[in-house]
Amino acid sequence: MLTMIRRLPVLPVLLLALAFVATPTWARADANAGAAATPAQTLQQLSNQLNAVKAALSNTPQDKLDNATLNDLRARAMQVQSGAQQVVDGLAPQMATLQAQLTVLGPAPAKGASSEAPEVAAQRRQLDKAQTNLNAQIVQAKSLGLDALQLMEQISGLLSDQFQARLAERTDTPLGHAFWVDQVRSLPNDMPRLQRFAASWAQGLNDAWQPPNRTPLLLCVAAAVLLLAGGRRGLQHLWQFIATRWLPDGHLRRSAMAAVMALSTTLVIGLAAKLVHLGINWNDTLDTDLDQLATSTMRVVIISSLMAGLGSALLSAKRASWRLPPLSDITAQRLRSHPWLLGGVALLTGLTEHIVRSIGSSLPATVLLHALLALLISGLVGSALLRLRHARHEADEAKAGRVRRPLWVGALGFAAALGVVVCWLSVCTGFIALGFFVAIQMLWTGLVVASLYLLLLLVRDLFETLLSPQSRSSQHLQASFDISSETLQQASTVLTGVTRVLLTLVALAMVLARFDAGPAELAQRTSQLFSGLKLGQLPISPGTIMGAISVFVLGLVALRALKNWLRDQLLPTTSMDAGMRNSVVTLLGYLGGVFVFALALAAANVSLQSIAWIASALSVGIGFGLQQIVSNFISGLILLVERPVKVGDWVSLSSDVEGDIRRINVRATEIQLGDRSTVIVPNSQLITQNVRNVTHSSAQGRVRIMLPMPLDTDADRARQLMMEVLKAHTSTLENPPPVVRLDNINASSMTFSITSYVRSPRDVAAVKSDMLFEILARLRTENLPLSTPTSMVVRNLGPLGEDSPAAPSSG
Repeated sequence: MLTMIRRLPVLPVLLLALAFVATPTWARADANAGAAATPAQTLQQLSNQLNAVKAALSNTPQDKLDNATLNDLRARAMQVQSGAQQVVDGLAPQMATLQAQLTVLGPAPAKGASSEAPEVAAQRRQLDKAQTNLNAQIVQAKSLGLDALQLMEQISGLLSDQFQARLAERTDTPLGHAFWVDQVRSLPNDMPRLQRFAASWAQGLNDAWQPPNRTPLLLCVAAAVLLLAGGRRGLQHLWQFIATRWLPDGHLRRSAMAAVMALSTTLVIGLAAKLVHLGINWNDTLDTDLDQLATSTMRVVIISSLMAGLGSALLSAKRASWRLPPLSDITAQRLRSHPWLLGGVALLTGLTEHIVRSIGSSLPATVLLHALLALLISGLVGSALLRLRHARHEADEAKAGRVRRPLWVGALGFAAALGVVVCWLSVCTGFIALGFFVAIQMLWTGLVVASLYLLLLLVRDLFETLLSPQSRSSQHLQASFDISSETLQQASTVLTGVTRVLLTLVALAMVLARFDAGPAELAQRTSQLFSGLKLGQLPISPGTIMGAISVFVLGLVALRALKNWLRDQLLPTTSMDAGMRNSVVTLLGYLGGVFVFALALAAANVSLQSIAWIASALSVGIGFGLQQIVSNFISGLILLVERPVKVGDWVSLSSDVEGDIRRINVRATEIQLGDRSTVIVPNSQLITQNVRNVTHSSAQGRVRIMLPMPLDTDADRARQLMMEVLKAHTSTLENPPPVVRLDNINASSMTFSITSYVRSPRDVAAVKSDMLFEILARLRTENLPLSTPTSMVVRNLGPLGEDSPAAPSSG
């Protein structure tokens, strides 16, 4: 139970605040005093504290180094290590500043060279001295941190040895006569200690009931009673009102309501315990030992209330619509009392442990209490498993079919059943320490798993609600940053997955942490779990990774906003054409993306040396496999800078590809054909092959028609009709003017060449068709026919005979 109490502050943020409220004032005063001290004074204080820990560890007999003493020494060594690291982090910017100033001054002149100004030499000497002192402090702080870390490892080794020895320790079995004989023998020694403990508490309560302290005590107790009577229900009703007004309908209301139920129970009971403690110790009526015991008891109350509130919130026996786990109403009703029973057992276990430590109970009495608590805890867990099994069978029979359970639920139930069996067997065979450890671990693991389950659902529902296409926040994001709903859904999935993985890893570290580990060591072990990873020579740290991701995401958002502002607001006010504007925005996107990526690498503390091995490993692949990709990328940059073709141009390639350029990407260019299909052309082809750009030099289109007419045609009249048709068409430009020329005369016809200019080459086909229809109609009206090609007919008359008309006469 003490392990659960020490791990308590690492659960929810609210419990962190409550633990801070319960922290003794002298600890906060020492922290404030340490913050105001100079680095030299802080290092001296840390050195003295570390020496005190070493002296206590070496001078204390081994039989006196119990878990509480070792945990206290380890916490003090951890404070030294943390303080030394803070000194190093605080002095690093000063060292960088001094180094920058020395770099500006440059190296000292060599002997025989021209002397420098005395002011510069004096400033260099001053900076060198300051740098030497600062470097000495940094080296001292790092040495202190290393010594503290080694001392922590030594203490952790002692704790591990004691823990293993305690688990392997075997006493007389409670089923035998010798076990109870030891209890009877130790009872006369334990009773006076318990009586002195009760007398000290009676004296403390009597002092609190005296007239100077009676009124504050009554007020605090009355406030605690009122808080317990209606505080939990009031907070839940307040949250229902807030959720109804501000939260959209969906799963978030249900998961948030479960979290509020769990935290409201913890908050109300924790604050009530704090009020009672404050009333009893209003004028420091309790001595130091009793006050520490009261503070520890209050923390036991908090963790017990969290266990009860969390279990009640997940079961939600009264309102099935608020229930998060897929449990039937029968199951919830059968298990309704178990969260409070388990919370009560946790409270009883914590109080018993503190009282046993406080009075210095004998070993037989401690073993008996541990055996009874282990059997009580495992009995409640076993009863919950049996009730759950019976309720599930009833629900399956009512539904006429077995409901499939997730694998992790079955594994957790099997582990709990195995823990119950091991606990009872350990107690019956005399391994009571092992049975007590298993019982406490079942309580702690259940609390961590229940908290993790609630947090996983809450995170999922939160991201789904915030990034849902129908939510207000999602609509604001889409309007502000031009983000599609599909992108928001993908972001919701990614954020949910990453957060749930992190929460699972933290919960796993808390469950697998060594027994008797406190919150500081849990935080350190969790940090080591993430920070110990390496990718080659590149260290992976959670803080730097999250910072790099934040820089990268914010940089991309800022870059996108800048591109939208340029494309939609600034560049349209300039004289640039659409293709040039698109090239500027695209090129800015490439350069900005490279810059943002460089900033993200800098935020992740990635240097060229860290990724040199990656570059060397990929050099062969870049030289061969990625050759065409690099070529197309460079060609794309050339297209954007040199602009032989641009977005909106009508181009024709030698591969019978002709159409409009719609987009120039990093690797390829998109060309839209006349049938509205799109051809993806690698950028290198637009650089190395012949490309006909119809709209490169001029955006105008030319309509040209060749009309053959007979030689007897009135050429002037025909020319006048054709010119009237050209000028009458709405697409014909006045400059350059349309032209009708007599292009050629041969033996059978004359040929007219008609030329007209329109606004775009894309209009040529339609305008040419309109003009041909109109010219043919006007020529038909004026009886001016077009010439037809001369045809020659060859007939086969057969051989010349006597009867043939062409045969010569015989006269």
